[in-house]
Amino acid sequence: MPPCQLPTWISYRIALVGPKWATCTRPISVPALDHYCIHKHISFAQTIYRDAESGSNTGDSGRGSVSALQESGNESKENGAGGKTAQPVRFGWVTGVMVRCMLNIWGVILFLRLSWITSQAGILLTWLIILMSVLVTSITALSVSAISTNGRVSSGGAYFMISRTLGPELGGPIGVVFSFANALACALNTVGFSETVRDLLIEYDSQIVDSINDVRIIGSITVTVLLLISLAGMEWESKTQILFFLVLMVSFINYFVGTLIPATPQKQSIGVFGYRSEIFLENLFPDWRGPEGDFFRMFAIFFPSAIGILAGANISGDLKEPEIAIPRGTLMAIFWTTVSYLAISSTVGACVLRDASGNMNDSLPLNFTEACEGLSCGLGWNFTECQQSGACSFGLSNSFQVLIQVSGFGPLIYAGIFAATLSSALAFLVSAPKVFQCLCKDNIYPYIGFFAKGYGKNNEPLRAYLLCYIIAMCFILIAELNVIAPLISNFFLCSYALINFSCFHASITNSPGWRPSFRYFSPWTGLFGAVISVVLMFLLTWWAALIAFGLIIFLFGYVVYKKPEVNWGSSVQASTYNMALSYSVSLAGVEDHVKNYRPQCLVLTGPPTLRPALVDFVGSFTKNVSLMICGDILMSVSQRNSNEMIKWLNQRKVRSFYTSFKASDLREGARHLLQASGLGKMKPNILVMGFKMNWQESSSKGIEDYINTIYDAFDSNHGVCVLRMMDGLDIRDELETEGMLCSSVKNTVNDQIKTVFQSKQGKKTIDVYWISDDGGLTLLVPYLLTRRKRWRRSKVRVFIIGEQQTMENDRKEMKTLLQRFRLDVHDVIVMTDSERPPLAKKRFEEMLAPFRLNEGQLDERTAQQQRTEFPWKVTDKEMDALRLKVSVCVFDLNVQLQYSPAQCFFLSLTVGEENCPSSLYMSWLDTLSCGLHCPVLLIRGNQQNVMTFYCQ
Repeated sequence: MPPCQLPTWISYRIALVGPKWATCTRPISVPALDHYCIHKHISFAQTIYRDAESGSNTGDSGRGSVSALQESGNESKENGAGGKTAQPVRFGWVTGVMVRCMLNIWGVILFLRLSWITSQAGILLTWLIILMSVLVTSITALSVSAISTNGRVSSGGAYFMISRTLGPELGGPIGVVFSFANALACALNTVGFSETVRDLLIEYDSQIVDSINDVRIIGSITVTVLLLISLAGMEWESKTQILFFLVLMVSFINYFVGTLIPATPQKQSIGVFGYRSEIFLENLFPDWRGPEGDFFRMFAIFFPSAIGILAGANISGDLKEPEIAIPRGTLMAIFWTTVSYLAISSTVGACVLRDASGNMNDSLPLNFTEACEGLSCGLGWNFTECQQSGACSFGLSNSFQVLIQVSGFGPLIYAGIFAATLSSALAFLVSAPKVFQCLCKDNIYPYIGFFAKGYGKNNEPLRAYLLCYIIAMCFILIAELNVIAPLISNFFLCSYALINFSCFHASITNSPGWRPSFRYFSPWTGLFGAVISVVLMFLLTWWAALIAFGLIIFLFGYVVYKKPEVNWGSSVQASTYNMALSYSVSLAGVEDHVKNYRPQCLVLTGPPTLRPALVDFVGSFTKNVSLMICGDILMSVSQRNSNEMIKWLNQRKVRSFYTSFKASDLREGARHLLQASGLGKMKPNILVMGFKMNWQESSSKGIEDYINTIYDAFDSNHGVCVLRMMDGLDIRDELETEGMLCSSVKNTVNDQIKTVFQSKQGKKTIDVYWISDDGGLTLLVPYLLTRRKRWRRSKVRVFIIGEQQTMENDRKEMKTLLQRFRLDVHDVIVMTDSERPPLAKKRFEEMLAPFRLNEGQLDERTAQQQRTEFPWKVTDKEMDALRLKVSVCVFDLNVQLQYSPAQCFFLSLTVGEENCPSSLYMSWLDTLSCGLHCPVLLIRGNQQNVMTFYCQ
């Protein structure tokens, strides 16, 4: 390749072995965004190959710059031969977040209920209600700011932030709840608008039907018009919001100017007197009236006026720089709206009486206060009669139109009410579909993918718009503002609780990936915000809180059960790692105790997909009990797709790790896996293998490696289990017959093959042949197996070796031992010498014949030469030395056949002598377990006690 020209390049040499890998000199390119924008990992080898094939330098690599990434966002690039696709609309922090949040916060409650709340709670408690609401929303805003600045935020708003922080388990439920809450908020503000229009119709004697039905009719028409505006696209919606914002500013100015204008007699008759210190002092303290007259009820009604803080975050996908716009715009919106709420509650409380008749005849002559009670007497009006009868129609406590009455020009306040209610309703109607569309795209829940489809350059969720329109319409038909408001408060408080908890959880996990650029937050403020949100939910409307939590628990349980295939790097994953690391380190310092013994298995499965029976069997007694590692020794391939193997194990519901090791033979790979697998105390103590079915056709080295693998496990203080099935464990031939096998075994991931260990076993027996005392492992594994649902009805029978004369005594002693071990054993059977079968011995000798040296037929010199050339063959001397042990062990076969209804056999694995030929040992094992219709497990512990009947 040509020499490097740029000074920023550094020459380096990679020496690698292989046909594609050669000693070469390559330039090191500077770090580029391409390496960090991709979702799929590119290996080092792929990087080298890609660079080698491209032959391009850094300047020609086509990688994006930081500025390009910031400018592009989600925008479309050039399309085809020079043409450009339509560019989506993107908003800054003022129009996209601050204005939108302020319009959402300045909703129906500000104009139609704030004055009434002030009359009930008084100015001081109203301020407390406002500040409590602002405290919750401010803490939530800080948490939202931290989450939104920890990486680029896509569309989906609160759902996106929670799901990507806490994972789909909590993100999914909150996506449903938050979308529903936004649809309810749309209904709330539409009803507020409808109430105002209805009051105007009543004032001008133009009712349509009646008070309730008029609200329903007007609300239905209004939400339909808002839907049409939303369907026109975000650009039109944004222009409409700016118009509403300007109208609101004018209406606010009109109200504050009206408080400064001296009150006319007409205004005084309805309780408006301008700024008076005595009115301010009178309204400073609460005056609870009616069934709704208590602090938390007032808080529940007011709180929806503070919920609009997520309006900007909900359209995060339509913002230019959401990580900058969301914190700045949200916090500024909270500040200015809080100032306006405090100012309006104070001024209206300083200008208006709680009760007024509206009757001009109730004015008093100068200095005449006889038979007059209350503050109004000193102001020249006698409202005593209507106060005592409860018939007052005006004043803070009786009218929802106080801000209109105080203002300089009433129609401008009506315009403000229309702007506040319609802008909030429009914003919520836009937010709900956007959030729900993101949830549907993630495919966490079934049957909602239909609503994920977007249309146009902004990917507008038209189908989700129609769904939210229907939900809003249903609640508009309730036509009661005070009924809808508490429901919304609970759902939004639930959302805020999870947002704050997300920030707290992400902070305490100490994950290196949690690096928000917004620094003005604390994990403890997040926790406080989460706790206070939950407390307020139950204090406001406990039954609505129970409904919200019940819905979240149900949706949470569904996601946990289904386990969607998503990986968002959530804080739950980071927390799981932290706990696992902490517990592993703590466990490393704990001394082993027999009562805490667990069979931790290294299973030599090869590719688990090819030996499902072996995987299922070990998984049956290790699931939720102990460690299981599927070990794959790679002798013919360089690597295997571990993700496919793990996916297969998960689909099979087997809780196991998968690890592979490159080795030249079975023995080397197993030895290294035994030494390297596991962590701390979580290390294998049992080696599980499949029986070598084709050992008679295998090479002498293959048999030697197999037997030595068992010996190596014993030498390293491990127990050994060898599983044998009648048709073998490897399903390779079966897959080849069905045309399913491929080199990557990828087809078997989705094509799960059922084994005997996955079906219910019924009332059969498990026969345990405890021939040799190995510490109790031969008894422990069957006990763990019977704890599984599929094996629970099975009965365990224990077989031991004894003499005819002491058979009954041996049986009693074994029963006593098993009772002390607290093992539920159905029966104990003593096998005596008289039951030894001659057919089993004959089969053993016939099986071993091809591996005998037959020295008696050879001269001494030839025999010695044969012993040297074939050390694995069995000599007459070795056969005579082991004849007694073979005779004692192989007779078990007859008994096994006699009790054939057993569904599983456990046989003590007898260890051969040090110099026992591998062929003799394999014949031994084969004779013990051949010809049986059900699974056979040859098992032996490492002489370590795994059971005890002592307490300490």
